[in-house]
Amino acid sequence: MVPSTAVRERMPALPKSSALELAPDWVREVLSPSTASIDRTEKLPVYARERVGHVWLVHPLLQTLDVLRLDGAKYRLIGAWRAEAVVQCEPFEAPPIRLADLWSG
Repeated sequence: MVPSTAVRERMPALPKSSALELAPDWVREVLSPSTASIDRTEKLPVYARERVGHVWLVHPLLQTLDVLRLDGAKYRLIGAWRAEAVVQCEPFEAPPIRLADLWSG
């Protein structure tokens, strides 16, 4: 996936140190029955506090993808897809993703 222009503007080159102080622009969480509630109730507020711009919640058992965008201090759902949908979504400028490819692995 190719990051958008806005993403590249925040970090045009990788730093030479091994530690990063800049929060990621995007996080993907793979939800499972044992972690979904933690990912939604504990991790999302931390990501918002740290100003992570987008969160993708992938649920392999339900075969769903939820895309969230940071809007102020909270996340707003900007899209939800399931099963065999073909999606092209923030924050990437890339060819569309066939969700069926995620579930067939």
